[in-house]
Amino acid sequence: MHLWKGSGMSDQTATTIEDAPASEPQKVTRAVLTAMVVGSMVGAGVFSLPARFGVATGVVGAVIAWLVAGIGMLMLAFVFQTLAIRKPRLDSGVFIYAKAGFGDYVGFNSAIGFWASACAGNAFYWVFMTATVGALFPQLGDGDTLLAVAISTVGVWAFYYLIARGVRDAAIINRIVTIFKVLPIITFILVLLFAFNPQIFSANLLSYDLGTMAEQVRNTMIITAFVFIGIEGASVYSRYAQKREHVGQATVIGFVSVLAIFALVTMVSYGVMPVSQIAAVRQPSMAGMFAFVVGPWGEVFISVAVLVSVLGAYLAWTLMAAEVLYMPAHNEDMPAVLGRENRAGTPIVALIASTVFVQSLLVLTLFVADALNFMLDLSTSLALLPYLLAAGYSLKLAITGDSYRNDETGRRRLDGVIASVAVIYTLFLFVAAGLKFVLLSCVILAPAAAIYMKARTERGRRIFSPVELGIFLIVLVGAVVGLLGLIVGFVTI
Repeated sequence: MHLWKGSGMSDQTATTIEDAPASEPQKVTRAVLTAMVVGSMVGAGVFSLPARFGVATGVVGAVIAWLVAGIGMLMLAFVFQTLAIRKPRLDSGVFIYAKAGFGDYVGFNSAIGFWASACAGNAFYWVFMTATVGALFPQLGDGDTLLAVAISTVGVWAFYYLIARGVRDAAIINRIVTIFKVLPIITFILVLLFAFNPQIFSANLLSYDLGTMAEQVRNTMIITAFVFIGIEGASVYSRYAQKREHVGQATVIGFVSVLAIFALVTMVSYGVMPVSQIAAVRQPSMAGMFAFVVGPWGEVFISVAVLVSVLGAYLAWTLMAAEVLYMPAHNEDMPAVLGRENRAGTPIVALIASTVFVQSLLVLTLFVADALNFMLDLSTSLALLPYLLAAGYSLKLAITGDSYRNDETGRRRLDGVIASVAVIYTLFLFVAAGLKFVLLSCVILAPAAAIYMKARTERGRRIFSPVELGIFLIVLVGAVVGLLGLIVGFVTI
């Protein structure tokens, strides 16, 4: 998909910055939007599902977890569908809903949260890739060694160069990768179905030693939320849709398809190996599970799929991260410099900022006890804020009747119920994430307010309203508590 300009790749160098006028964006079909949703969600997370579920719950808990996650995320998908229909002019991505519903500063925090989530997810991808190769080269460890970070650094800046030269090339690669990364996952499901042992599956129904059922379900919520990050992919690129209704349709079709794949990956795993053994499989656990069934070549097969899938997901999320900085700059919610493009039509400053942040997070992995799961949980926690605010805005529309006709009472009531469930679900995810990641999110959001202040100042606007000042102070207090927690040790990374 061609994102920022319709001009294609340029032979000019990517480092030259200019304020070239944007040309009419290239429109894409519903199928392409659906592929964007699927491609954004099917990344590294699916390959870690068996072990992440194995350490948390058995079959019954997994079924409940997927039902909760499926219903909750489906409601979010419906929320994005509703917003795309009700507010067609809000086509700058998920942050714009928070701005429209709750003001400029809240919208800014939504954009920063989504951007930071994308960057943390990208850091996770590099850790995951080097950990995968670490099965063959122990020097890479679990993706958190100095050598692993050095290799990841080369990869990060290689992708920067690719995207800076022209987004159209990167988009073509992403479409190809989306197809090839799904095929090995389908193969995994089919092979494990043939190897399925009903007796093993029955023995895995309940795992009493993993806590109460409520605890088991709660412990799966972050990984289920992580694998669904990207559900808003069609919304982020909504202004490129040929028809506005395609945005919501692509979101729902993509979600249902991905939910079926994720749930099947988890369930077939319970039919070939006891829960305790599943929990002990090295990540990416799909590779170990597949090798257990078909032999050593299976680990190589899935590992290659992991690398292809994660590289594609990294590409998609790098594009999205830059887009999330680029669009608010054009809506005057971020400094104008973030809206600058190079001669290839790439928002080069936003791309540099995203790449540098990913690089910083990779350096952080050298000091984190469990880099893989830390980056996964951090990425998920940061994404919850824009999801919550989008659901809140949809609920606000239903309550106030904004954008609803007088004869749409039933539709308005139904949308209100859907939005309410989505709000409750995202709040539950905050609880599942825990106080630590809420505080760490504040540590990121608080200093980012300086960017907001600069954007407001350079356009001669008042920085904070009284309500926004109160919100900023709450975020600042959370950041201070988080930093103190890191110092004294009650917040650990």
